[in-house]
Amino acid sequence: MIGSLYSGISGLKANTSAMAVIGDNIANVDTTGFKASRVSFANIFSASLSQTSVQIGRGVTLNEVNPQWESGSVENTTSATDLSINGSGLFMVNDPSGGGSYYTRAGKFDWDKDGNLVTPDGFITQGYAIDPNTGAIGGIGDITLPNGTSAPNPTQNISFGMNLNSDAVVGDTFTSSITTYDSLGSEAVLDIDFTRTATGWDWGVNVSHDNPLAASVSAGSIVFDATGNLDPAASTPANANPTIVLTGIDPAATPMTINWNYLDAAGASDGSITGYSSESSKTAQSQDGYPSGSLQSVAVDEDGYFTGIYSNGSMIPFAQLAIADFASYSGLAKQGSNLYAESLGSGQALIGAPNSAGMGSIAPSTLEMSNVDLGTEFVEMITTQRAFQANSKVITTSDEILSELLNIKR
Repeated sequence: MIGSLYSGISGLKANTSAMAVIGDNIANVDTTGFKASRVSFANIFSASLSQTSVQIGRGVTLNEVNPQWESGSVENTTSATDLSINGSGLFMVNDPSGGGSYYTRAGKFDWDKDGNLVTPDGFITQGYAIDPNTGAIGGIGDITLPNGTSAPNPTQNISFGMNLNSDAVVGDTFTSSITTYDSLGSEAVLDIDFTRTATGWDWGVNVSHDNPLAASVSAGSIVFDATGNLDPAASTPANANPTIVLTGIDPAATPMTINWNYLDAAGASDGSITGYSSESSKTAQSQDGYPSGSLQSVAVDEDGYFTGIYSNGSMIPFAQLAIADFASYSGLAKQGSNLYAESLGSGQALIGAPNSAGMGSIAPSTLEMSNVDLGTEFVEMITTQRAFQANSKVITTSDEILSELLNIKR
C-alpha cells in the first residue's frame, strides 16, 4: 500500500515536469526559430515481493526532454539580413566576450555600430571572408561590413554600335563622344572624329581628350566593303582592334590604354559598325570603367553570399555565411536565447557553405518561426492534466484504504 503512494507521487512529479515543458512550448509559440520539446517517460522497478513473484512497478520518471527539429513556417520580412535556412544546418555565431561558438536557427540579424552582423543579444555571425579584389574565399571569421567606399575602376574597353553614311562626301565628319574613367575615377571624355577620305570607302579616325593637357595616340582608319560591312584587312590597324593611348592625365596613372572593340575573337567584324546608305548615327555604346562609389545596401543570395551594392553600380561580394550541421541535433545543449552549444551527444560541428554538401540554402528577408503546434500542445495539456488528476486519485484512494485498515482494530 505504501508502494502505491510512492507510485502516485512519482506520477505527480513526472506530469508536473511534463506540464512545465508544455507551458514552455506554448509560451514560445511566437519565438523566432524556437523548437518545441516533447517529453518521454520511463517506469521504475523495485525489488520483487517474494522469491516466486515477479518485479512490479514502483512508479514513473521523466526520461528525456527532446527538441523537435522539424522546420517551422517561414515569414517574409523587409530586412535583407533576416535569414532562414531551407534544409539542414544552423547559423554559427560567436560570443564577442570570448565565450566560444554557438548555433541557432533564429536568423534575426542586424548590423551593429562596428559593422558586425549580430544577433539581438550581440553574438557575431560567422562566415567566410571574400577578397574584394580577387574574389578568393578565405577562412571563417566575423561577418563585417566592407569599407564604405569602393575603389574606382579605370576604363579598359569601349565599344560602339554605329553607322557611317556611305553617301557622305569627302571631308564630311561625324563625331561620337564617350565618357571614360581614369585610375582615380575622374571622368575623361573622348571625342572620336570620323572623316570621310578620298579613297572610296575609307573613313579616317582621330581621338581627342577633353583635357587640353592630355594627348592621345590613336590615328587609324575604318574601311567598308561594297556591302557596307567592315573590312578588317583593309582597316588600320589591319585585323586588330585599335587601342587608344592617353598621356598627360596626371595625377592619374599614365599612359592609359583603352581597347576599342569591334572585331570578334577570330578577327572578323562583330557587326557593330556598318557603312550603309543612311544617316551617320550612334545606336549604342559601352565602357567598363566607373568612379568610386559609396555603399548603398547589402544583398544576400541563396548561397549565403553577402554583396555590397555601391552608388557607382558596382556589386562586390565580401562574405559568405558559414552554417553547421550535426550528427545528432537532439544532442545539442540548450543555452537560452535560441542558442545551442556543441556537446558529446551532438558530435562535432560540420561547417560548410550553404547549398553545398547537404547543407540547406539561405532565404533572405525571411524568418523561420516557432514549430509549436498549439492544437497538439492543448491536447498534450489535457492528457497531462488528466494523468496528474489520476495520480492524485491514487494517493487519496491509498490513503482511504490505509484509514480503513487502521479502523479494523476498533
